[in-house]
Amino acid sequence: MARVYCAARLFDGHSFRGPSCVVVDGDRIVDVGSRGEVSAPEGAEVVDLPSHTLMPGLIDAHVHYTGLRTGDLVKEPLLVPYATLVARAIEDLRRTLEAGYTTVVDAGGLIALQLREAFREGTLRGPRIVAAGYPVSQTFGHGDVHFLPPEYVDPRTSRLLLPFSSLLCDGPSECRKAARYALRAGADFIKIFTTGGVVSQRDRPEYPQMTMDEIRAVVEEARRAGRFVHAHAEGLEGIVNAVEAGVKVVAHAIYMDEEAARLAAERGVVVVPTLTILDLMLRLGESTGLPSWALEKAEEASKAHVEGIRRAHRAGVRLATGTDLFTALGEYNPYGYNSSEILLLIKEVGLTPEEALRAATSNAAAAAGLEGVIGEVKPGAKADLIAVRGDPEAQPEVLVGPDNVELVIVEGRVVKSPPH
Repeated sequence: MARVYCAARLFDGHSFRGPSCVVVDGDRIVDVGSRGEVSAPEGAEVVDLPSHTLMPGLIDAHVHYTGLRTGDLVKEPLLVPYATLVARAIEDLRRTLEAGYTTVVDAGGLIALQLREAFREGTLRGPRIVAAGYPVSQTFGHGDVHFLPPEYVDPRTSRLLLPFSSLLCDGPSECRKAARYALRAGADFIKIFTTGGVVSQRDRPEYPQMTMDEIRAVVEEARRAGRFVHAHAEGLEGIVNAVEAGVKVVAHAIYMDEEAARLAAERGVVVVPTLTILDLMLRLGESTGLPSWALEKAEEASKAHVEGIRRAHRAGVRLATGTDLFTALGEYNPYGYNSSEILLLIKEVGLTPEEALRAATSNAAAAAGLEGVIGEVKPGAKADLIAVRGDPEAQPEVLVGPDNVELVIVEGRVVKSPPH
């Protein structure tokens, strides 16, 4: 049955409007306008939301669903049964959906890749999953689990089912073959690491990783298959290498300078800052279970991170929201509180609420490879909609958590309804 949703205000993925109605027929939006303007099929049900803001479904453009419940990345992945990790990941996906996130971009991990079809066919209730599956990493790269033998890390040689497994490769030909293996496994996009990182034991965020020829080989294979490349890039040299080699999405961008920001803006690269994970690590500290070396690197990186993203914003770089959540942190489970990233972009970087919501919708859709399909309220777009009680332009904190998100629609299907 067609439905007409009328609310006190609308954010259409680009800007705020006043009282508006959205007509949904099947899995698509067919009309948007004022109550007197829209054209609805005969017999359409009208749903009035007089205290709410209608918006596109929110998008987390860089996150991981691992089922881990601590930052201890040695014991838990090896000792917790794989089925338990999967069950936890399903619950984390449900929590994310309840908070208004209708699409998530899982930037590396086996579980989301394998769960994707169950959500598509309706067996499980959750957000749309866009998954990288197995990332591509050089030996001694950020994706190489340094404390395990390499044959345990790479899924092509390992008998272990680990939530984090990377395809280890060195040289353009090996990287090309790894990219093809990732595509064979069903990747929606290819994830690579062009720098070291915070939560990798023996490298640092500043270390450049993968040569330009290696990056270009992966970018070419992605292009040939109609996909794109999403790069973990924290240090300056690795950021520039990724952009110049043709990567579409750069995650983290901790040490971005003005020249790198200008280059990213010129090339149309989407930058996903992932402020949330460092913020949580610093606030929760040792209770996260993360090792001291990771917390020390997080402290160092945080001092540069916000300023780097401010430079990107000033340069006109297209920013998208992503949390980089990869585990519950101690007793705190952050899944379902993904909109903390929106608040950090406003409070720390200086985006307006409208700009931050654009980052969480239309810009994040571009980072998911679904620009124009989701992230906007317009005729022809997928009917991914949420209704939030209150005005997120005046009070963006109403977006954080599930309490004020009272209506969630995924491809025209109502998965969460307002209380009666």
